[in-house]
Parts: sequence; structure tokens; C-alpha cells
Amino acid sequence: MSQFKLEEADVLIDLANQTLTLPKHNKFYVISTGKNGIGEQENTGRTPRGWHRVAKKIGAQAPQNAVFIARKPTEEVYSSELAAQFPERDWILSRILWLDGLEEGFNKGDGHDTMQRYIYIHGTPDKEPMGVPMSHGCIRMRNEEIIELFDLVAEDALVYLSEQSLT
Repeated sequence: MSQFKLEEADVLIDLANQTLTLPKHNKFYVISTGKNGIGEQENTGRTPRGWHRVAKKIGAQAPQNAVFIARKPTEEVYSSELAAQFPERDWILSRILWLDGLEEGFNKGDGHDTMQRYIYIHGTPDKEPMGVPMSHGCIRMRNEEIIELFDLVAEDALVYLSEQSLT
């Protein structure tokens, strides 16, 4: 049983429907989560469930499509030419909201710790499909939308990821 109630969430992520909602701002986005499905275990490429907080916001002053590697801006801006040059990269663009699990033994702690797994909400190339699971476990968004989300959500915001439909 969680210490939080759904109405307390600043961000609701519906893994079943691939959507992210900001109830207090009446905002709704189509997203993309882990292509390997849902789960908390490390090294699975799955998107974790449960209660999280935004532990760190990264990239406040970065331009749209700024490229990040290991949470640091590379000074590159994503383009089709850059994509062709580095086809193996998992593109993390524009902004990063780094999530930290709040449920000890479930999404926090050895073997299943969301933060240690580097699970983010982040921008992705706009050519990537939304509404279908395609990520390595993170929550991907369109670049304009992650910038909007970044500006609307505070560090420490409460985030709930549900495998059950929230609609």
C-alpha cells in the first residue's frame, strides 16, 4: 500500500496507453516507453512502475534538440546528418527529468533502483514514433513537449507510472 494518493501526483504516466498527463495543468501528451515492456529490474530496458519524484532537472538553458550524453550537453544539436554520423546512439535531447523511485524494495534499492538505472523523461528525435513502446526504459517525448513539461514541473514533483489504464 502506497503512502501517496493518485490525486497527489503532479505527473501521471499511463504505460498501457502511452500517455503522460499533468492533471493540475490540464495537459496531455503521447509518449513512448520501454520496448521491452514494464518492469523494475536493472539491465532489462523496461520502464518502471510506481511512485517516483523528479530528482533532477537537467538542461534548462539548452537549445531545443540539444544532445546529452551521460546527462551532460555535448554542444551538438540533433540533425539528420548527426544521426547518420552516429547511428548507434540512443538520442537524449532537449531536456532531462531524472526520476528517483520512492518505493523501497520495488523501484528503489539494489537491483531495481530507478535512479541508478538512469530512467529519465527526455526528448527524442521528432521522427521517432510516439504512442508505441520504443525506448530503452525511459519515457520519451517530442522535444517541444519535453521543454513545456520541464517548465511546468518542479524538481521533486511527484510522478506516478501505472501499468493500468488511467483513463
